[in-house]
Amino acid sequence: MKKLIEKAEVLIEALPYIRQFYHKTMVIKLGGAAMVDEGLKEGFAMDIVLMKYVGLNPVVVHGGGPQIGQVLQRMGKNSTFVQGLRVTDQETMDVVEMVLVGKVNKEIVELINRCGGKAVGLSGKDGGLIRAKKLHLSPQGEKDAPPEIVDLGMVGEVEEINSDVIKTLDDGDFIPVLAPVGVGADGKTYNINADLVAGKVAAALGAEKLILLTDVPGVLDSKGNLITSLKAKEAKDLIAREVVSEGMIPKITCCLEALAGGVGKAHIIDGRVRHALILEVFTATGVGTELWS
Repeated sequence: MKKLIEKAEVLIEALPYIRQFYHKTMVIKLGGAAMVDEGLKEGFAMDIVLMKYVGLNPVVVHGGGPQIGQVLQRMGKNSTFVQGLRVTDQETMDVVEMVLVGKVNKEIVELINRCGGKAVGLSGKDGGLIRAKKLHLSPQGEKDAPPEIVDLGMVGEVEEINSDVIKTLDDGDFIPVLAPVGVGADGKTYNINADLVAGKVAAALGAEKLILLTDVPGVLDSKGNLITSLKAKEAKDLIAREVVSEGMIPKITCCLEALAGGVGKAHIIDGRVRHALILEVFTATGVGTELWS
């Protein structure tokens, strides 16, 4: 009986959060181990379905870098990265679109549906969802040196999000699952960083939360301890003092941009923890770092 009561108490603990977030939109970026480990994948799908059934509107944006790399490797094509972004020629772009849209996206959709949800897979081309433009990367060089422009090929950045497509699916009780592929005004297809897409989607939807699943516990302080709550100003200070590592900087920047765009809160959580989403959204302690304005 004691164990049954403990289970009931867990449900009661979630009640105020269910009430607070009822009919609110949450954009979740899926990446890292949560996309590879079978147990974590199933746990993620169950979390998304539960969120939908208790009245939230989850929107999933996924990556797929390792899967793309595996296919390119089998083709005998090496991958080159600049500041974490894959240099993308036309042949690579064809692989990116094939893997993200044709394989990874559909696998996530199928898994959510198998767990009882109604997921619909989309790319940025569907309904003009993601209008993109070519990303011009200017790495910081030596002082007084002329600016250098790095050509990343068909790597893009988000110019505009057509949120009507997502809202229509939400209204029909569907769960949108988005592949980070956009289309330019010239009709060209662009490969876009999934974190950046998630942040832009969250801002366009006026989301209550942006949640990034990563392979780290969250944002760490200078002693390696997890920072559970972080104000935007404090996050900027961590970057300025070089406390956070290079890989965390773009994630924090993505969260800060989402907050500036009107998103309620942003979260960087450990996707290696089973049911990390439920623990972060429906419990008092959470499993990562919460960022707020």
